[in-house]
Amino acid sequence: MFSSALKSFSSNIATNYSISSQPSSFAGAWKVFDGKNKKTAKVVSIFVFDRKSLDPPGGSLRSKSEGAALRKIHDEVVERLKKEASSLARLRHPNVLQLEEPVEDTRSGGLMFATEPIIASLGSLLKDEDDASSSGGGRSTRSRADGPSGKSADFEVDELEIQKGLLQVSKALEFLHESAGLVHGNLTPDAIYINQKSDWKISALGFSGPPDTSSTNTSSAPIALSEILYYDPRLPRNVQLNIDYTSPDFVMDSNISSGADMFSLGLIILALYNSPHESPLHTNYNLNTYKKLFSSSSTVPATSNNFLASKPLPKDLLNGTLPRLITRRPAQRLSAREFQQSQFFDNILVSTLRFLDSLPAKTPNEKSQFLRGLPRILDQFPKSVLEKKVLSALLEETKDKELLALIMQNVFKIVKIMPSAQRAFTDKILPRLRETFIHGANKGATERDIAKEAGLIVVLENIGLIAENCNGKEFKDDILLIIQSGLDSHTHSLVDKSLSCLPVILLTLDFSTIKNEVFPVVATVFTKTSSLAIKIRGLEAFGLLCGAPTSSMEGATTINGATQANNSAILDKYTIQEKIIPLMKGIKTKEPAVMMAALAVFKQVSQIADIDFLATDVLPILWSFSLGPLLNLEQFSEYMNLIKSTSRRIEQEQTKKLRELSSSSTSKNFGNARTNDLMSMGAAQDPFGSTKIGEDDFERLVLGKASNGAPSNSNNLMTPSSAIRPTTQQRTLSSHQPTSPAFTNLQAQQSPAFSQRAITPDQTLSSFATLNPAKTQSLFPPTNNINSNTFSNPTWSATQPMQSSKPSFAAPTTAATSSWSSYSQPAQPSPNMGTQTWGISSPPTSQSTTQNSYLPSPISAGWSIPPPPSSSTSSWGNGTQGAQNGNTVNRMGGGLGGRNNAGTTNRFFNIASPPASSATKGGSKTGLDKFESLI
Repeated sequence: MFSSALKSFSSNIATNYSISSQPSSFAGAWKVFDGKNKKTAKVVSIFVFDRKSLDPPGGSLRSKSEGAALRKIHDEVVERLKKEASSLARLRHPNVLQLEEPVEDTRSGGLMFATEPIIASLGSLLKDEDDASSSGGGRSTRSRADGPSGKSADFEVDELEIQKGLLQVSKALEFLHESAGLVHGNLTPDAIYINQKSDWKISALGFSGPPDTSSTNTSSAPIALSEILYYDPRLPRNVQLNIDYTSPDFVMDSNISSGADMFSLGLIILALYNSPHESPLHTNYNLNTYKKLFSSSSTVPATSNNFLASKPLPKDLLNGTLPRLITRRPAQRLSAREFQQSQFFDNILVSTLRFLDSLPAKTPNEKSQFLRGLPRILDQFPKSVLEKKVLSALLEETKDKELLALIMQNVFKIVKIMPSAQRAFTDKILPRLRETFIHGANKGATERDIAKEAGLIVVLENIGLIAENCNGKEFKDDILLIIQSGLDSHTHSLVDKSLSCLPVILLTLDFSTIKNEVFPVVATVFTKTSSLAIKIRGLEAFGLLCGAPTSSMEGATTINGATQANNSAILDKYTIQEKIIPLMKGIKTKEPAVMMAALAVFKQVSQIADIDFLATDVLPILWSFSLGPLLNLEQFSEYMNLIKSTSRRIEQEQTKKLRELSSSSTSKNFGNARTNDLMSMGAAQDPFGSTKIGEDDFERLVLGKASNGAPSNSNNLMTPSSAIRPTTQQRTLSSHQPTSPAFTNLQAQQSPAFSQRAITPDQTLSSFATLNPAKTQSLFPPTNNINSNTFSNPTWSATQPMQSSKPSFAAPTTAATSSWSSYSQPAQPSPNMGTQTWGISSPPTSQSTTQNSYLPSPISAGWSIPPPPSSSTSSWGNGTQGAQNGNTVNRMGGGLGGRNNAGTTNRFFNIASPPASSATKGGSKTGLDKFESLI
């Protein structure tokens, strides 16, 4: 309903101010709304009077004459209310309510004016406390909407608040009586307002006027007692004189003097200590009742009846103050000035508040002494007084730069004392800090402002307390700028104190802000400073950014109860490696303090950086720093410990990495170790240039036809399954199944792990060189020469691994013939083989022979080794028997063995004696003729 009423008003205030929809309090005939200037955002309280509130609740009047008389009375009330507002414009005093916008008439006949923001009237607060007490809540604290922002403001009427308030009211009365020459005339709790600074201020000057004995020229009309004392039931009580607080001078003597206001002040004091909070005089607005009360001493407040108070009164009031206020004779009453000097205000807290009120008028020396002693008694003040009175008074003095450091010390002491200072810090302290250290900074000034720097140091020393009482956005927008202004200073102590704020910054701001706004400034200070202390502090800051604990920075400011979580690095690995380490590398001084501070940083980096970066960038710097000429043995040892631990970490991680790579490579490339090893040797010796020749490919190559199915085992010259992957039987030596003897005179590259495997020769058939005859005892009888290469005689052994033997080459005797060297005698049996000896049997002779040579069987015949006989010694069978066993000599130089009847794979050349009559059998092709038929 009030918002609709405000919309009906057409005034300058309604146009320029945003007004709350509901009133925040009531004061007499006024409804008080919270308002804010639309342009300047200044907060005000807007008093609104609606003329319709004067209409009687009964409705229409009985006659026109009564209606005209009532309208006349209403007009008088409106004029009195307008006088109340206009008096504020003429009276300017710290304890008189300050007018912001003059009174205006509205289209509906109402009134509106704006004043400084207030909490409520004293009468409204006392009523709220009575209501809370009657409901069983005890002494209450008033909560209300504080301004358009909806912030709450608490107010409690305690002993010190009463003393402070009464002192301020008495100062206002002193101003009215002595300076303005006025008598208030209607001093009640509703005429006293309490602003947001907890100051008590008087208003409601509608009944004010000059005293009877006044000699001062004033424009105010005299008080018409005959009119104002008369109670009109047709009007609301809140627009009439409240005789419960009126002096008997008005009622009984018709005398107007300043003493009447002091009598009313005495009744207000009794109301403050009474329960409920009301005057001891209960007249119900009836003059006859009032006179009757004063006709008896028992109904008049006096010392004999404890001034009709429902509670015990303070001794200072009871003995020396109230008897001189509530007295029948005006000449015996205290004046406003005398009241301020009474024993009731004789204590350190009230005296401190009085000095605060007069602080602007004090000399600089007095201000300095006062501010130095103030912290000793701050904890004795009630919290509400500290916040609303003391803190506000101190912040007003921040304009004096000479006192800035002392003022800031007291301000932060109050913040520590207050149980919940976030609202006060955000609303009062932070704007003042912003105005003083950010907006008030003169960037173009070349001279140092020593007083301001001293104040800034105090702020930086309390940065942890600031972070506790503001949110992250406020810290980033305002406080961070203040810290950066300290870092930009040319004063080393200020820069050092700014760097010590880093732990709080790290706990308050996000990673992006730290990396992009904080770290560059710190790096710049570290690079440009010429101070050893700042250089060390910068290294400590780098350590914190790399994850060092807060305790590593000496004298650092922290937040109570907050620590850096897990000591994790604040900056990312890239910034540490690419930004911080180059700065560390550029350190030129070799002072031990700087070197040890750098060592602390390197300890953090060694836990974060990559091992290749540590090896190539960090270790060289560590070695360089460790050899500093000023380091002592202990400091050098610390460097060496870090170098060793870092090197050990590099070694361990690199070893681990190589082991992982080796294991994965082994599982992939050496899953079948024997096959891979054999194929690697074949790759070097395959005469056809291929490392792996399939059965089908070889058959198609040799026979000149395409493969049409599975390969035949009997005709294959290479059997990978048997030659490359030997069976378990081959690797097991036994007396019943001994390993076949090795052909040792082939030129081959043999692996120690596979010493008895068949090896592919290095030469092709068309490139065999002439072999020199070996001068050894021949195993076979000499035969005729054939067109063939000459081989060195092999040594046969069943137990010894085959040793590589390189044949010697010589020029052939003729163009088409060469001599075969004789074979040696069979080797002696190995002790491991018992009495069983392997050898090569002598071939039968059927052709003419010459000494030292013989004629072997045609090349196309298969050379084979028969299975050993059952006797202890045995000889090799002839070529026919070997052919039946399916063992074939690869005359192309493949050198791979076949498979015998027992299924055992032979890993050597299977060579046997040539058949006796192979060259004379009818019609069969022999030698190169048979080979030519194959290709």
